[in-house]
Amino acid sequence: MQTLLTPGRLHGADGRLAEAGWARRELRRYDRAAVQASRWRIKEWDYYCIANDTAALALTVADNAYLGFLGLSWIDLTGRTATNHGATRAMPLGRMALPASADSGDIVQQFGGVSLAFRHVPGGRVLTFDAPKFGGGKGLKGELSLTQPDEDRMVIATPFAEDPLAFYYNQKINCLPAQGEAMLDGTVHRFDSGSSFAVLDWGRGVWTYDNTWYWGSASGLAGGRRFGFNIGYGFGDTSAASENMLFVDGTAHKLDRVEFHLPPGRPDSAPWRFSSNDGRFEMTFEPLVDRADKVSLLGLFMTDQHQVFGRYSGVVTLDDGNILEITDLVGFAEKVHNRW
Repeated sequence: MQTLLTPGRLHGADGRLAEAGWARRELRRYDRAAVQASRWRIKEWDYYCIANDTAALALTVADNAYLGFLGLSWIDLTGRTATNHGATRAMPLGRMALPASADSGDIVQQFGGVSLAFRHVPGGRVLTFDAPKFGGGKGLKGELSLTQPDEDRMVIATPFAEDPLAFYYNQKINCLPAQGEAMLDGTVHRFDSGSSFAVLDWGRGVWTYDNTWYWGSASGLAGGRRFGFNIGYGFGDTSAASENMLFVDGTAHKLDRVEFHLPPGRPDSAPWRFSSNDGRFEMTFEPLVDRADKVSLLGLFMTDQHQVFGRYSGVVTLDDGNILEITDLVGFAEKVHNRW
């Protein structure tokens, strides 16, 4: 039985999660001042991925206490290439002022030659980005408008069994229609809201030092309906609830447990397979390009990321028992190992 969250503060007076579980809305209120773990361990980020059949753009603003990060990635699904670019800032320790809610508060950051802004507007969000040094000087800039109807999302509050003050409060907002342009090396790439969709990964938490997570996501159209999903594990003790969820025309359909079956060797060397304990998510994933990134600092900090973009095909079962067939839906699946 998975636990539904109720409204209230995220943390109790003892610094522990007041409640673990999942919701379709932002019900629990995050307050950085209520976190009793060391401020060096607090990690906060907003990550957007916008994709269509030919390309994907990833934008990241992260305050990981000892390191601030602005990131842009361009994934060419046709040419099967991925380019990463980023800027860092030492020891922001919360001074990047990331909002306490996914529903309000703008982010405007500029350092290291990168400018990123995520702003709320009536009915959606506007993402603005500019990185003149992207791709060895090719440059990447643009603006995208995301429409956000009042619909279900994935919200989960997760503790860590090994540390009572560690937690992860996460929201995934899928299937956001995207409209706008990105200019890469002088070439304009257009995103149309009828075929381009975004996901927001909004995360606030205190993590344990060494962990490996798995995450998969897709947003698009299936049988003419807006369809997407969020699947994953490795983000703490998910015994109260998993983060696995389907979205059809804005309505969430909750799944139980989903397992990732990765190919041996390189993660883009062969198809992935996904299965669920309730038989409601049975999917294969054809890799196109691995957006890989590995950073190690003095043997203390390490991140080894493999975010593989490709196409999902299979069947899913909705809460009412209806079955949807999915064919070549663009999305990604990742395995990330962190020591941080």
